[in-house]
Amino acid sequence: MDVRQLIQLKIRGESNRSCSSNLAIHRNTVNYYVRQLKATGSGYTTLLQLSDVELKELFPCRSASDSDRYEELASCFPYFKQQLLLPGGTREALWKEYLQTHPEGYGYTQFNEHYNNWLDQTKASGKLTHKAGDKLLVDYTGKKLQVVDKQTGEVQEVEVFVGILPCSGYTFVEASRSQQREDFIGSINNCFQFLGGSSKAIVPDNLKSAVSKASKYEPILNKTLKDLALHYGCAINPTRSYSPQDKAMVEGAVRLVYQRIFFPIRNMTFFSLDELNEQLKKELVTYNEYLMETYQASRRKLFVELEEQYLQPLPSTLYQIKHYKRAKVQKMGYIYLSDTKNYYSVPYRYIGKQVELQYDQDIIEIYCQSDRIASHKRVCRPGQYVTIKEHMSSTHQFYNDWSPEYFNKLALSIGSKTSEYISRLIAQQDYPETGYKQALGILSLKKAFDKHRIEKACTLALTHDKYSYRTIKRILENNMDKAIENKTQKLYIPMHVNIRGAEAYN
Repeated sequence: MDVRQLIQLKIRGESNRSCSSNLAIHRNTVNYYVRQLKATGSGYTTLLQLSDVELKELFPCRSASDSDRYEELASCFPYFKQQLLLPGGTREALWKEYLQTHPEGYGYTQFNEHYNNWLDQTKASGKLTHKAGDKLLVDYTGKKLQVVDKQTGEVQEVEVFVGILPCSGYTFVEASRSQQREDFIGSINNCFQFLGGSSKAIVPDNLKSAVSKASKYEPILNKTLKDLALHYGCAINPTRSYSPQDKAMVEGAVRLVYQRIFFPIRNMTFFSLDELNEQLKKELVTYNEYLMETYQASRRKLFVELEEQYLQPLPSTLYQIKHYKRAKVQKMGYIYLSDTKNYYSVPYRYIGKQVELQYDQDIIEIYCQSDRIASHKRVCRPGQYVTIKEHMSSTHQFYNDWSPEYFNKLALSIGSKTSEYISRLIAQQDYPETGYKQALGILSLKKAFDKHRIEKACTLALTHDKYSYRTIKRILENNMDKAIENKTQKLYIPMHVNIRGAEAYN
């Protein structure tokens, strides 16, 4: 390298990066020479007046051949950094690869020393420090494991979830069917149970099951993950896009999982996910108890001594996934949950408004513009109405008591056939409210017709297996119930009212 050219560039005010580009040498080499020049205590103008011999004497420990050798190694560092992020990549393997193309290259110790120095000098690549109990790093392995269908012999690939507490390195591993939301949340639940507490933050990669929209600075989380964070009292802090240093710890754990867990079970066959996970638990014990030479302690020991006490206590229940839907409040003051075909009441003032439903296996909550307006325990039998009486207006509270038993009791006051008819009518409806309204209509006919006639009309309709309010009304309006007494007369129930009798014809 021409030191005199470097001095001239520095006199011109060029940065080290600019000098590196102009001289076509690595920036670390420029940094080294600039440090040596500054260490003399002389200005660049004074140094430029020195002879070549005098300049050379300023760098007694940096021969030309050594400089070239370092330049060759340093040019490989970005490649090494990238390769170390790949599964199974190790420094030793890269060093051996380097020696194949540079037989006169550095030994392994100097190789590591130079690489560590380069990492220290590279911005945003220094070692991150982690506080005890602060974060849980989570990711899925790139490589998958397999289970075999015992009946068909079909081989199915399964995902492998990895969670790690970076302070101690304590690790959790679990196989699941997919990376979808249900499996992802299930693995986090199981991970916290394994740890016996929750961290203050969960740091996932930008998985679709966790992040609705990735961003380097402000990723948008999906509602389920936000709800999980509220349940466990922690934050969600996804890794930044295109920032591999954010996930170096968990990716390092993934590489070790390949070596210490995947490799030992490579020749085993598993016939179910449960069977595979049982074996993973055994391998995980060995992995976490493994003595790390750097710390002279195992991950398990570091976890117990440093980290376990700083985890947050777990809630009394596991987090259950919530589902979200939009719905419109019906005229009767209910929302309809299509999953189980049930109805849940809301305060009558919200009739006609759009609301959001949030529900899990046990509870359904109803929100209007972020305000919770109702909460119910879920029911499973289709067609059930779940009502809070205070939700009804004074007019609608009359409907609160509607049920098949309610209408059967009212119908018995007319007669047994009327009760039987109304019971069958309600039972045949997919939408119970429709049956209730028709039953109410039939009962209201007693205002215009004698109870005895209504009973006969229901008897006739039962005979013909026709069930509707209109059927009973037409029978009565056309006096067809009276024809029951004349057993020789052929009975026919018109399908509509626009039918004239025999007297209309000559």
